[in-house]
Formats: sequence, structure tokens, C-alpha cells
Amino acid sequence: MKRTGRRSDCPINYALQTFGDPWSLLILRDLMFTDRRSYTDFLHAEEGIATNILADRLAWLQNVDVIRKLGHGKGARYALTAKGLDLLPAMLELVRWSATHDARTAAPKAFVSRINKQRATLEQEIRDQLRAEFEL
Repeated sequence: MKRTGRRSDCPINYALQTFGDPWSLLILRDLMFTDRRSYTDFLHAEEGIATNILADRLAWLQNVDVIRKLGHGKGARYALTAKGLDLLPAMLELVRWSATHDARTAAPKAFVSRINKQRATLEQEIRDQLRAEFEL
């Protein structure tokens, strides 16, 4: 049997091996729903990621073609690739699910309401904004 470095060919396993740690999902959150785009921006997010973990996750997400690095040095910014942007429906669903089950959620009520009532329109607006910003 050919070894691929994967535990199995299960689609959930593939997703978890691609971005299944909390830090990767938070980086994706920031790129989709906030204006954080640089290493320093991610470093100063409220969750307090360590520098070595941040560098590792950014490198990993680039390696699996979920994000790309634009520029070099301190001026470098990160952007979603088309593959990364394809995670938008799943990320919106995670926000919706968390807002439903977490009384202390920080998700803005208006945003959650749009997920629940105007998901397709909201998703298209986010896609258009990110495509324009990052020229996807």
C-alpha cells in the first residue's frame, strides 16, 4: 500500500490534517472576517498565539495552498487562495453554530442574523470583497 502521509482517505481526516488545529482556523477567521493581514496583526489577536506557532501555521497554510504570502519582510501580507476562500461556507456555519450554542459569543448579532437569513447574499459579498482585495 502506498503511504501518503495521511492517516486515511476519510474526507473529515483530510480536512483535519489540512487545517484542523485551532490556530489555523483562527488565521482563516482573521483573513475572512477581519482586517488582519500581516504577521504582526495575527500576533496581536486576542487569543495570543506564540510567535513560533504562528510562523509554523502560516508556513503550513501556504504549503497546502490555503493562503499565500504577498510581499516580503515586515510589509508582507497574507491572503486566501481560491482553495482557502472555498472554506467560507464552513466558516460561516461554525460562526452560526457557535452563536447558537455559546451565550458569550463575540459574534455580532447582525452578522449572525445575516448568516441565518441572508446566507447566500452575505457569502457572495464576502467573496467579492476578498476577491477584489486579493485579486483571487
